[in-house]
Amino acid sequence: MRLQDKLIVWMVTIVIRFLRFTVRWQYIGADIRPENSPCIISSWHARLLLTPLLLGKWEGPLIISDHRDGELISAVFAKFSLASSRGSSSTGGAKALLKVIRMAKDGYSPGITPDGPRGPVQVVKDGVAQIAIKSGLPIVPVCYANNRFWRLSSWDKFYIPQPFSKGVVVIGEPLYANADEKSTAFTQRIQQAMDENQQQADTFFKQ
Repeated sequence: MRLQDKLIVWMVTIVIRFLRFTVRWQYIGADIRPENSPCIISSWHARLLLTPLLLGKWEGPLIISDHRDGELISAVFAKFSLASSRGSSSTGGAKALLKVIRMAKDGYSPGITPDGPRGPVQVVKDGVAQIAIKSGLPIVPVCYANNRFWRLSSWDKFYIPQPFSKGVVVIGEPLYANADEKSTAFTQRIQQAMDENQQQADTFFKQ
């Protein structure tokens, strides 16, 4: 890794630690923690910054893209003892998906951004349904929101909480694939659950 990339990883790690402990977090929804309830954590790409660190002692693996930014993201979360599996959830990542499925069957809780790595924004791709069907694990939608935050000009309008803000972490009910359910039908149910989860988080401080 280039010196410039190492510097980026160091800076992002500092920012994450700072936000993690200066934001006042509260949790609503399902009482699920991936370290003791194996599941597949599903969160939008825009909320990737803090989601992996707000769910207890989670070891991953996170499915991270093979792009250069994926390498940086993987290096950042390695600082927090989170494993990664490199590869897209839809194309070019068959090997990564097989690895994640094997780890899921061994009791690990995979994490995925179903609209990553390049969108369309907040549109669930088929990979997350495939992992759930083949591993037998439920999908758990997770979304955090804050009363003060920034949005970047990236494709996903990346979400960054402001320091010393109030934050909420909404954990959805586990979503299981039905017997003989096709991945396309399950993907539609995941999409609906993800949309409802985000709406609950984003409207929490507007009530």
